[in-house]
Amino acid sequence: MRQSTLDMDDLRGRRSLVITRKEAAEALGVDPRTITTSINEGTIPHVKLGRRIVIPREKFLALFADAVTDTGES
Repeated sequence: MRQSTLDMDDLRGRRSLVITRKEAAEALGVDPRTITTSINEGTIPHVKLGRRIVIPREKFLALFADAVTDTGES
């Protein structure tokens, strides 16, 4: 199985306003179909540009901000 080369830090460092479903899946280490399902369920924000669906990068990163900053300490 191919190892992911894109992670959440890579997404944070980008200047692009949007990311693709494939990029989101790679950063999270999940199958792209999981991202598509989450988009369809309304869990992941998205924008439809013609026939293409893209994910606003900042909104996507905000979904996981607590998970990244949570150190597990009370």
